[in-house]
Amino acid sequence: MILYNHERNYGCRILEVLYKGFKTIFLENEKIRIGILAEKGTDIFEFLYKPNDVDFMWRSYTGIKGTDFLPAGHMQNGNFLDLYHGGWQELFPNGGDAVVYKGANLPMHGEIHTLPWNYQIIKNEPDEVIIKFFVRTYRTCFFIEKTLTIKSMVPALFIDETIVNESREEMDFMWGHHPAFGPPFLSEDCVIDIPDCKVLTDEIDLSPTTGRLGIAQKTDWPYTLGRDGSKIDLSIIPSIEAGSHDRAYIHDFKDGWYLITNTKLKTGFGIAFDPEVFKFLWFWQVYGGAVGYPWYGTSYNIAIEPNSSYPPNLSKCINNGSSLILAPGASISSRMTAVAFETSCRIKKISIDSNILSDNNL
Repeated sequence: MILYNHERNYGCRILEVLYKGFKTIFLENEKIRIGILAEKGTDIFEFLYKPNDVDFMWRSYTGIKGTDFLPAGHMQNGNFLDLYHGGWQELFPNGGDAVVYKGANLPMHGEIHTLPWNYQIIKNEPDEVIIKFFVRTYRTCFFIEKTLTIKSMVPALFIDETIVNESREEMDFMWGHHPAFGPPFLSEDCVIDIPDCKVLTDEIDLSPTTGRLGIAQKTDWPYTLGRDGSKIDLSIIPSIEAGSHDRAYIHDFKDGWYLITNTKLKTGFGIAFDPEVFKFLWFWQVYGGAVGYPWYGTSYNIAIEPNSSYPPNLSKCINNGSSLILAPGASISSRMTAVAFETSCRIKKISIDSNILSDNNL
């Protein structure tokens, strides 16, 4: 018989701490531990698969800046890169370069990645922990509510989210998630699986001296053309010796999921999402070639980012019709699931309820 359950150290649990001055939440069960910076955009800076001691999230060499950090000066695009430590951010209501929308200057990747979010613990039991985060934007007029759930013995994070337009005007926006993956999980032993889809390489020259992908190439996943005309398989991760830096955009998929598997570690990570809301995957590829500010060639990481819109700029998305639109008082909801797994074979699919389909159970 268990006589107490305060400060529980078994099953599902939640820990509230101060980390570098930020109010920080750790969600944990027997399989995973997830670190969330509640006072910095609800950034997920740790997603640890405990059985193999593998943290999937990339951590930049610059690290998490504490609350006492003061940037040296104003950046034209906003302070996202000054404060970017890797991990998983949410991009809203703009993604990509800064824009002016209805008279509001929206910085790079939007408003909410630096905001402190309020939260409420909905359930705190050994079988399940549920916590609700919520925030209002300050330059636009949105209310966002995000509920995170973990369940006993399930290596998955369930994310349910709703966005409300609280204004009396029709509002355009982009909605994206920016999870970045790095070593020791990420290596040349990693492969990416995505349902049948199309690929568009970046239409601008992101890195003139280190880009390896051809500009504006339209192909079927996973292949594209390099700048030298060679065939490149985007599902295979090269080493840092590639010295490259590129973006591509994945689209026209019928099912919303992707998987990254380290075949040597036999450990992987996947995200299932609603393809009716997140119609694109932005694929950021940094294989040692992001030169100059802010990484100076030190970074080796990828990000595969479910996003509502393309390209990474709200004004351009409004012009091409890919922005999301909410009428006054209207809302939009979606669910996303992040799953850790072990495998000795290629995974074929993950579902929104975290079920995994592999070659062994086809």
